[in-house]
Amino acid sequence: MDEVLVASGLRKAYGDRTAVHEVSLALRPGEVLGLLGPNGAGKSTTVGMICGLTVPDAGAVTLSGGVSLASDEAGYKRRIGLVPQDIALYEELPARMNVELFGNLYGMAPEVLKRRTDEVLAMVGLSDRAKDRPSTFSGGMKRRLNIACALIHDPEVLLLDEPTAGVDPQSRNAIFDNLEMLKAAGKALIYTTHYMEEAERLADRIVVIDHGRVVASGTQAQLFALLPASQILHIEIEGEPDDAALQGLAGVTRAGQRLDARLADIGRDTGPLLAALAQRGVAVRGLASARATLEDVFLSLTGRQLRD
Repeated sequence: MDEVLVASGLRKAYGDRTAVHEVSLALRPGEVLGLLGPNGAGKSTTVGMICGLTVPDAGAVTLSGGVSLASDEAGYKRRIGLVPQDIALYEELPARMNVELFGNLYGMAPEVLKRRTDEVLAMVGLSDRAKDRPSTFSGGMKRRLNIACALIHDPEVLLLDEPTAGVDPQSRNAIFDNLEMLKAAGKALIYTTHYMEEAERLADRIVVIDHGRVVASGTQAQLFALLPASQILHIEIEGEPDDAALQGLAGVTRAGQRLDARLADIGRDTGPLLAALAQRGVAVRGLASARATLEDVFLSLTGRQLRD
């Protein structure tokens, strides 16, 4: 399927600090692309360049049909919707007027604007609060209203920069339902998040960036294949053997009376591991298995060091 958006070689520096360096990605209709990275990795700067709020120092973003910011800025922005990381609403204007304001910025005809406002408010579950001010809303309701504002002009591409930050589980699931509905309707979405379980649920493909560079990209299965061991065996043991008894067991860590072993093939490698433990006098009480998570992949790619 042809891409609806292609970003090539995006670069942005602030003084001596390069925030984004040679980031490229492509997005297809009906696809959710997860954009993951630690704090300060360059996710929001990348989103800013894609939506036209930040001017790249190098590189370009092109929509299907060859439309770009350079060739047709107004036409480009009409095809993009943005849900920013920070809530962007007029707190003292009624919810409906917030949505209509964004629609007017796109020059929508009055009859189309009225219909679309009704549709997007219903979609995010705020029809009954249309006359209320966002200053009276919960954090989750404000996030949902922000999504309605981003959708008013019916964009082909929706950029969502951590849209569930600080919301309750009910609002988070409502947002997920909205996004899955948009995906089913053929919209293309770029989704940044710090919550790995969100990316696992929503993303068809994932791009991981760190220090402004793409360090991995692909489907979830392709990212899991980057791990040297993607299956985990939890082993309950008798007593607490000294560390010397566990030396030489690659991929095995201990937490009290439990060992965690990372294995490439749990069916093939479990037997030899149990035999090695028996030879070291380690008595096994029970076994449980699990697969690696997207968080394991993320930490393997970006490290465990704290970021600002």
